[in-house]
Amino acid sequence: MTSEELKRRTKQFALSMITLVEGLPKGKTADIIGRQLLRSATSVGAHYRAACRARSQADFISKIGVAEEEVDESAYWLGLLCEGQVIKHDRIASLLKEANELTAIFSASEKTARERRSWRQHQAVCSV
Repeated sequence: MTSEELKRRTKQFALSMITLVEGLPKGKTADIIGRQLLRSATSVGAHYRAACRARSQADFISKIGVAEEEVDESAYWLGLLCEGQVIKHDRIASLLKEANELTAIFSASEKTARERRSWRQHQAVCSV
């Protein structure tokens, strides 16, 4: 998957969450959880874009880690909406699946970046 495809996918994730939150039933629980979900879900793409502009490997690892945390947090809020019986599972099943897939993608990216950084550090030490 290219970075442009992932940018598009994270933007669509945010837009889908906006639609979901706008359609939540009125009430204190839905309002509070909806706000939290909206904040975390809309920040995923922003953090991914920031990671794409990272100035160093360490900066990339940090920023991709934040994107991973935000999408995982979004999955948490989706689960609360469902388990709190605010909305039915079938309304969020595809969104939860996407959140889990994005979490896995960001986690794998961070792991790969960490391994590459360790390998480079190892090579630098061994070449001295």
